[in-house]
Amino acid sequence: MESSAVQASVPEARGTGDAGSGVAGVIPADGGVSPGTATPGSVPPPAVPVPAPRPPAPPSSLSPSRASDFMQCPLLYRFRVIDRLPEKPSEAATRGTLVHAVLERLFDAPAAERTAERATALLPGQWEKLRAARPELDALFAEVEDGGAPGSAGERLAAWLASAERLVERWFTLEDPTRLEPAEREMFVETSLDSGLRLRGIIDRVDVAPATGDVRIVDYKTGKAPRPQYAEGALFQMKFYALVVWRLKGVVPRRLQLVYLGSGDVLTYDPVPGDLERVERKLHALWRAIEEATASGDWRPRPSKLCGWCDHRAVCPEFGGTPPPYPLPVRPAGDAPAAGAGA
Repeated sequence: MESSAVQASVPEARGTGDAGSGVAGVIPADGGVSPGTATPGSVPPPAVPVPAPRPPAPPSSLSPSRASDFMQCPLLYRFRVIDRLPEKPSEAATRGTLVHAVLERLFDAPAAERTAERATALLPGQWEKLRAARPELDALFAEVEDGGAPGSAGERLAAWLASAERLVERWFTLEDPTRLEPAEREMFVETSLDSGLRLRGIIDRVDVAPATGDVRIVDYKTGKAPRPQYAEGALFQMKFYALVVWRLKGVVPRRLQLVYLGSGDVLTYDPVPGDLERVERKLHALWRAIEEATASGDWRPRPSKLCGWCDHRAVCPEFGGTPPPYPLPVRPAGDAPAAGAGA
């Protein structure tokens, strides 16, 4: 149950314990040509410079996702943070991004207009915006040769959008957006601990009770709720955010809430300072391990069932691959590790 203090701002979850198009090249209404489009005989517009890739650099901050990467597999962390190896977009992750965008934008409307119909109507436009920002997503639903995914590209895209629609509609069975007025949406947070370790992340939604100032941190998940024995791992991200908010604002959030749209569950947890102090100690230990691996170049794979989802098996020793040359200086053998932010 929600506490009465939180209910003053946000209703109790009704589940059990989970704008315009951005299509390029559209002809304007006045019949003219879209900016950046060359016409026959005209001088083509100047090419937009492509920013040079960032040179490899040692890690300088920690987010919940990258912390989870290191705990799952140190070599995966290296591939993503130091080597910055490309990864193919997936339908599941892209659906999550799309649903998050729709739920964020829904709160632009007056409370009485935040209906399921309005939310699902946002899906096509938000998908076009996402495609315009990330052209590589078009490959998700490109036509495939025989032996590929069944159905035409249009059929697969329609089925995928329908699955996103079902997730959005399920959210309305778990929360009532007409009674919510988020203090923040998609809020970027960043703080440095006394040790110098920099923490950062993006919080889906922050609710603040007007009468008491109680803070609730909410995160949407488009997958299914974990089994009870794995709930602590799921809450790690939320405790990370709570620690950052505590260090930034001096206030321990009253409630952490994970909304699982894939299964229709809501997982809540009410943290206390001792919880967040333990998370802080864990993050310091994690950062020391990251610093040591960065200096030594020793990033070891950690095989698990999740390897089947990894894009980097071709360069992973566990699958007979060879990682790319390590791009950072390596500490000479025998040198003592330097004290860092986690020390």
